[in-house]
Amino acid sequence: MANGLVVADYRYGFSKPENYVFKSRRGLNEDVVKQISGFKSEPQWMLDYRLRAHEIFWKKKMPSWGADLSKINFDNIFYYIRPTDKQMTKWSDLPKDIKDTYDAIGIPEAEKKFLAGVTAQYESESVYHSFQKKWEDMGVIFTDMDTALKKYPELVKQYFGRSIPAADNKFAALNSAVWSGGSFIYVPPGVSVDIPLQAYFRINAANMGQFERTLIIVDEGAYVHYLEGCTAPTYTTDSLHAAVVEIFVKKGARCRYTTIQNWSSNVYNLVTKRAFVEEEGIMEWVDGNLGSQVTMKYPSCYLVGRKARGEVLSLAFAGAGQHQDAGGKLMFLAPETSGEIISKSVSAFGGRTSYRGLVKVIKNAKGVKCNVRCDALILDELSRSDTYPTMQVDEDEVMIGHEASVSRINAEQLFYLMSRGLSELEATSLIVNGFIEPIVKELPLEYAVELNRLIQLNMEGSVG
Repeated sequence: MANGLVVADYRYGFSKPENYVFKSRRGLNEDVVKQISGFKSEPQWMLDYRLRAHEIFWKKKMPSWGADLSKINFDNIFYYIRPTDKQMTKWSDLPKDIKDTYDAIGIPEAEKKFLAGVTAQYESESVYHSFQKKWEDMGVIFTDMDTALKKYPELVKQYFGRSIPAADNKFAALNSAVWSGGSFIYVPPGVSVDIPLQAYFRINAANMGQFERTLIIVDEGAYVHYLEGCTAPTYTTDSLHAAVVEIFVKKGARCRYTTIQNWSSNVYNLVTKRAFVEEEGIMEWVDGNLGSQVTMKYPSCYLVGRKARGEVLSLAFAGAGQHQDAGGKLMFLAPETSGEIISKSVSAFGGRTSYRGLVKVIKNAKGVKCNVRCDALILDELSRSDTYPTMQVDEDEVMIGHEASVSRINAEQLFYLMSRGLSELEATSLIVNGFIEPIVKELPLEYAVELNRLIQLNMEGSVG
């Protein structure tokens, strides 16, 4: 069994000829930062913010923990690529190579399923955006960050960098200096957007850096579910994806943020995601990670109001040459707050998964309830799984639980399933699907089907 599985070809590993309006030179300096801001005709405060972040980036050290990032060459990256000279609102108006790319991924099919809104980012820019008029009429804003900065500058300025300042970490500083594209969402008080808003991010060029910035504000008593998917072709040279996501959940509001990232094995996926949750608010992160050479991602909830709740559901699949370092953080900063982290990881073909989590309870945050569960499934002798949980609890009147398990494929289960006529691959896939089911059941149907199919594709090629 250990040697019977091989990684299938990456599903979205096609690429298109580069045909861009503008492509920056390799490497990063002040001129590149000014060039990006100038192309976008940004206000002076944003340029100043970028330039401060650029200084911080070069001063900040690389993380000394987690995955190996020593092979990242910041001087070999293109930090800004402009694929078109304007944003389109009709699918048919997109350039053919971009449209063909998204056709292959399936965005038009998603549109047909009556999604509330779809935005697509290709390289550095948002190239296509659609949003149902009824939500606009209710005051909901769903657009790309560049448009938001132009149309709602005071709202952006109020929240931009408030939960994740440029000095938070080296890659947040990099994003703050060269960010481009990403989504902006504002949901007015009491409005429930009952159909998911969706975004797709695509890297096409080799040595491309993609640095989208997403900002979501869910006002009092409102609700939104945001879905994002990410892909990139396979190149022999490395690409860097360093996004920042900031979310603000107001009193009694609820936000769910679902990500299925299926990067190719040359991408360094280094993302900072953080939500501030006020009184009786709810934040739910559903995070699925496949592919990439390295992923380091730990969605976090800062529970700042009484009875706020945060949930992190994390799923990672690591194949040959991949390290998925994922998990979540819950910061209990007010009384009667609650939260849960559920992490599931699968490693195969010599891949490595790591759960890295933080639970922090400050003094006087009485009545906190928190549960952490991380389960790892190892499919062969070559693979590895690690667990790095951190608990910092400075209050006695709390209930904190932590469970962890590491297991291998059960030989008796496998034998039984194969005796019923299933192949080794089919039997293994069935066991894996049962293992990840607690996460998958939280996905919309089309995403659940897609995730199961992607995992199966990563396990194809079995010879009994």
